[in-house]
Amino acid sequence: MESPGVTSGRAPRVVVVSPPFASHAQPLSVLAGALAREGADVVLASGPSFEDFADRAGVAFVPLTVTRNANTGVARSTRQAPGEAERLEEFLDSTRRGPVSALLTQARHRGRDMLSDPEGTLDALRALDARLRPDWYVVDQLSYPVTLALHCLGLRYATFCPGHPTYVPGSDDVPFGMPYAWPREIRPGEEQLAQLRAAAGAVETAFTRRFADVARVHAPEARPTGRAFALASPYAVAFTYPEFPWLPGHPENGPSLLYGGHSVPDSEPEPGPEWEEVVRRLRAGHDRLVLIALGTFLSARDDVLALLVKGLRAHVPGAAAVVAAGDRTAALSTLAGPGVHVAATVPQRWLLGKVDAMVHHGGNNSFTECLASGVPALVLPFSSDQFAIAHDAERAGVARCVDPSLLEERSAGQALRRLLDEPLPGIDRWSRWVGRRGPAWTARGLIREMSGTDGARSAAPSVPRVR
Repeated sequence: MESPGVTSGRAPRVVVVSPPFASHAQPLSVLAGALAREGADVVLASGPSFEDFADRAGVAFVPLTVTRNANTGVARSTRQAPGEAERLEEFLDSTRRGPVSALLTQARHRGRDMLSDPEGTLDALRALDARLRPDWYVVDQLSYPVTLALHCLGLRYATFCPGHPTYVPGSDDVPFGMPYAWPREIRPGEEQLAQLRAAAGAVETAFTRRFADVARVHAPEARPTGRAFALASPYAVAFTYPEFPWLPGHPENGPSLLYGGHSVPDSEPEPGPEWEEVVRRLRAGHDRLVLIALGTFLSARDDVLALLVKGLRAHVPGAAAVVAAGDRTAALSTLAGPGVHVAATVPQRWLLGKVDAMVHHGGNNSFTECLASGVPALVLPFSSDQFAIAHDAERAGVARCVDPSLLEERSAGQALRRLLDEPLPGIDRWSRWVGRRGPAWTARGLIREMSGTDGARSAAPSVPRVR
């Protein structure tokens, strides 16, 4: 039988490019494995630390560095380029001052690091393409230098959006970096919103100008890049997100939009007897179990983790917790006990099959993994797209939201008690919806959309190949 996507009958070769961040490489590696199972010859290209992701997905791997910063699982423990550790601390400090402070800090950082070495990335992609000769690529939307390089080289690619769908802007109404909507308990004042809009708009204008300058030098005959943050595949954009009916629209003549719902593998490996014993011990003395995990960056907010644990103990009798504390494990060790297990990292997807609820930061992986497992959540958004995700989760009736910058022990306990005692109305509906999609569904859609009628190694419309 002829393999999909290539007129010669051979399997299409696909290179999946991920930035060196665990929260991005993990879902992209799952998609890479799904593409391979659908008949593609797949290579995962990412930082050297993520070769094991490719091994677990059953695909080939090539090292590719496309950004100066990195996160291999716990951001503070990752070896960073000069200056990146200081910027991480600046970001973490900004989250203590509330949402606008965090978003303004991210806007400043975005203006400095999202296109730090476009020529180097262009050279690296040109060399990789000459060596591997893939039929098409899958690129993380937030890897802007990679998208720009593929555009300049005239290479065929699909876009993978790792977060909220507004990471691929569909209109000019809201500048990139400003949430399209806010959860009920988090709504900055108009003066703060105006400040954020101005800052985000200025960064976007400068970034778009930089994009255009690079493209003008390296691919003067290519179609214009347009709005830099909106540059994406003209063929297909894959979202790891539910297709909520209220999401902002996209132009009808744009690429095919694939709402895959989640990027959770079909089966999760057992984490070993140690974790099975942790769950058994906590369940033996408690009737409810909560997972508390704020992601690979925000696990550094040990003050919030401590408030959540203390609130649970004081206000939710009979409840136990597993806490992912990153490099703050030692600092939180005094909270550990018969009803609390503190660890640097946790087998999150496996634990979601064992717990009654989760507290997370509104990261897309945690949000969609909870949906795939049918687990209600308490969302504490700190930055980036987490406010938009928290809004959607609240509106869909699958989570509740509180402002982490205003959290106190009593409010934390009350929120957790309500989460455990009052069923959320949208869990069953959206868990079923997400369950009908997933990485295999997304992989089939990508192969269908990227196969086209012109066979392998075809370039995007009106974009000349540049060698």
